Amino acid sequence: MKKRHSGLIDFFALYLPLGVILLFLLFPFYWTFVTSIKPKSELYGSVVTYWPQNVVFDSYHKLFVDFNFIKPMGNSLLVAGITTLVSLLVSMLAAYAFSRFRFPGRKIFMIMFLTNNMFPTVLLLIPLYSIMRSMGILYTPIALILSYTTFTIPFSVWLLNGYLNDLPKSLEEAAMVDGASRSQAFLRIIFPVLIPCLVATGAYIFMTSWNEYTFAVLFTNETSRTIPVALKNLIGQLGVQWDLLTAGGIITIIPVCIMFFFAQKRLVAGLTAGAVKG
Repeated sequence: MKKRHSGLIDFFALYLPLGVILLFLLFPFYWTFVTSIKPKSELYGSVVTYWPQNVVFDSYHKLFVDFNFIKPMGNSLLVAGITTLVSLLVSMLAAYAFSRFRFPGRKIFMIMFLTNNMFPTVLLLIPLYSIMRSMGILYTPIALILSYTTFTIPFSVWLLNGYLNDLPKSLEEAAMVDGASRSQAFLRIIFPVLIPCLVATGAYIFMTSWNEYTFAVLFTNETSRTIPVALKNLIGQLGVQWDLLTAGGIITIIPVCIMFFFAQKRLVAGLTAGAVKG
């Protein structure tokens, strides 16, 4: 009797709220997928169906063949990938310098990095547009990459700096006593331990660059547009192409899910194989 009473309490206090939260979070993805595989007769019909009677993939075929969705996907992957690599490299080296060295203006620079994230990114649109145009790189992927690093690098420096401050200096000092240079100590001792934070930071940078719209709509044109801008073009004054829009949304989240699947493995492996345990 006690076990039954305890089971009811667990159900109403734990499992039922978790089920409601999961339903609330997953239902938009389910509805997006269902909408993308509905025929037009059901999609624009008066009766709402929660699963199509006839499953069709015409919207995906039309998205890639007629709308040429592979082009913005390639642009987004290029911009997000290079932005992630550049931001991680610069942020890692900068965070290591701020964590291990004491130099004039160190605190001022860190405060500047922090305040940079306090202002809306839309304030940077006009000056960045003028800079990109004067450099002759407007409407190219390089313009987006440089503009994205203006807000991904400061945040990444703060994140990595906090992680490096928790690592004892004795790790690299012991390697340097054994004859290793500072760069060798960093690459062989600090870098392997830093992998979990690099994976988490890289996931943030990739997601931010992959989904960003404000800079992309101003710094791209027909040939260099990214996924958010391409999907926005499906919303017109006369209506919304729901079949193509939902199909594009499903295609867009697939690379992110794949990235998180592999990032999760690297994150767990890095945490369990770190030099500092317990």
